[in-house]
Amino acid sequence: DVYGALCISQAWPGMARTIYNDNKRFLETYLTPYPGFFFTGDGVYRTSEGYYQLTGRLDDIISISGHRLGTAEVEDIVNHHVAVAESAVIGYPHEIKGEGKMLSFLSQNISQCYGTATLAPELQELISKKIAKYAAPEYVQVTQANWSNTHTG
Repeated sequence: DVYGALCISQAWPGMARTIYNDNKRFLETYLTPYPGFFFTGDGVYRTSEGYYQLTGRLDDIISISGHRLGTAEVEDIVNHHVAVAESAVIGYPHEIKGEGKMLSFLSQNISQCYGTATLAPELQELISKKIAKYAAPEYVQVTQANWSNTHTG
């Protein structure tokens, strides 16, 4: 299994060729990071069977007390919890640390019996162990996924 940046080696018909009025930015963003390849800006995971899964934007970074942390990295850990169906992690302003803290939005798996009071501390502890204590979100908002309205049987 391999993690990395999603890059494309050949041009395709719908490929962007510039950024309006800023060709230098286009070259620096998409062609310079990996010479000879078009850098999509996305992270990717390739399984041993050769399947690819996008992991999120590599430039979606939160700065927490001087530490740069990718939101996809945190979301990946959160999404492995049995009670989490999906998640989104964002930074929000902090009066002392700048963009220091994180906010996690979660859709709770309807088959699990977790509430915010138990799930939030478990996720904070999980992130503290897997990444670092500074990475644990100070605020976790849990929403209940209503699968009965989105899936037909």
